Amino acid sequence: MTENASIILSLTILLAFIIDLFLGDPRFLPHPIRLMGWAIARWEPHFRSRSANMRKGGMVFTTVMVVATWCLSLILVKAAHAVSPWAGGILEIVMIYFCLATRSLLAAARAVGKDLNSHNLPAARRSVAMIVGRETDRLNEEGVSRAAVETVAENLVDGIVAPLFYAVMGGVPLAMTYKMVNTLDSMIGYKNEHYRDFGRAAARLDDVANWLPARLTVPLVALAATFLNGRWRSALALARRDGQKHNSPNAGLSEAAFAGALAIRLGGPNRYHGQVVSKPWIGAEFDPVRREDIDRACDLMLLTAVLALLILWGLPRAAIWFYVL
Repeated sequence: MTENASIILSLTILLAFIIDLFLGDPRFLPHPIRLMGWAIARWEPHFRSRSANMRKGGMVFTTVMVVATWCLSLILVKAAHAVSPWAGGILEIVMIYFCLATRSLLAAARAVGKDLNSHNLPAARRSVAMIVGRETDRLNEEGVSRAAVETVAENLVDGIVAPLFYAVMGGVPLAMTYKMVNTLDSMIGYKNEHYRDFGRAAARLDDVANWLPARLTVPLVALAATFLNGRWRSALALARRDGQKHNSPNAGLSEAAFAGALAIRLGGPNRYHGQVVSKPWIGAEFDPVRREDIDRACDLMLLTAVLALLILWGLPRAAIWFYVL
């Protein structure tokens, strides 16, 4: 990568982040992630019907979707640049913007907090149901607050840090490919009877794709905590101690870092599809989550996102200087 290319990539990522921070995810815009969801739902039955072995069929399906996303993204970017450098630059900014979810995550979590602050628990349950997979109709205020904070912590990785990381590493094609991996996992990466075999490859690939971003997120959260409340040691210590107390090899790390930074207890039992699933507590020695902690988690997430941007934003230019020296 030349120095000019590194500067252009840095500016592209910076502008994409700023647009997402202020614009979010307006429903009137045609979003490529929704297109990915449509493609997955459209083609899954075809691959299922032609697969005698569901595990192999799911592997082929996942591979086709991921490779097709990378190829289509690359073709679109090159075609736009062939028309005009300005058209190519604008398209790259827009596509990376679509990969980020800072504003939408903040808005969704704060909507839950607003309902709780208005003492409207039924509305808070409906709001949090939009962003979590657990059953919410029986949750008390602590359960709703905990669900919102856990979602903020977990989605910091796959909605912000990981897309930024892959945008820096491989530009638009790799960032969009990551989002396809993430979308595949959210749609078919379940462990139920229907998807246990077919969705196995998608779930494993998502674990691999998030492995490094999840581990980069922990020191970023600790750095953000340094500025917010000084609890960076607790964030690092709890991530080390409780980070693997989760079904996912990655999600528990950011949750544990948040629990340590905010001195709150996350994890524990939740209800899924009519059954109670007991999970270990993360930060068991801390107090239960309160509704005020939702705003604190949002502040921590936002500052971590900005720090991730600043650090990752400088990587392309740092790589050039390292190469020159």
